This record gives sequence, C-alpha cells and structure tokens, in this order.
Amino acid sequence: MGLKIRLARAGAKKRPYYHIVVADSRSPRDGRFIEKVGSYNPMLPAEHADRIRLQEERIKEWLSQGALATDRVAKFLGRAGLMAMPAIPTQPIQSAPKKKAQERAAAAAR
Repeated sequence: MGLKIRLARAGAKKRPYYHIVVADSRSPRDGRFIEKVGSYNPMLPAEHADRIRLQEERIKEWLSQGALATDRVAKFLGRAGLMAMPAIPTQPIQSAPKKKAQERAAAAAR
C-alpha cells in the first residue's frame, strides 16, 4: 500500500479549503483517508499564521513509515523544515518571450 500525504479539497464553491491528509495512493482525492494531519486555506494572505497548519509530530511519523508527499505538500513541509525543499524545475524554453518581445524589452531597458 503506497501512502501519500496530499491535499483533500473541502469548502464551498469558489471558496477553497484543503485538508492535508495521509491516504492510500489509490483512493480518490476527496475520498477515504487514514488521518488528517493539517489544513491549508488559500483564501488567507500568505503571511497569515493560519494559512497552513501542520501537526508536525504526526507528519514526521508518517514520513518515517514511508509516506510520500505530493509536490504542493512537499513545498509546505520544506518551508516548515520537516523535509528537504523539493527541487523547482526550470521553466521550459517554450515559455520564454519570443524574439520580438526580447528586442522590445532590450530597447525599453536602454
């Protein structure tokens, strides 16, 4: 059984609220979970204390048992110091500004 520490959506329409849960990797996103270990409220400002709440002892216990965090949760845990910060992949070249936009930016910088 693969364990994941991931987000489960709650809250009303256009008012998201997420529970950070430990769940079997095969269960649906908002379905059955083993334990609730925190919460995330994206509607609060980034510096607000209640935006991300974590039960650090329980998360450490689940990580020691082999649970893997999803990308978003890994960022939360990395900022809290519970695990190493995940590597942020570089942006693909396709998303870089095209030739004319680069010329305009160079001209405006002068």
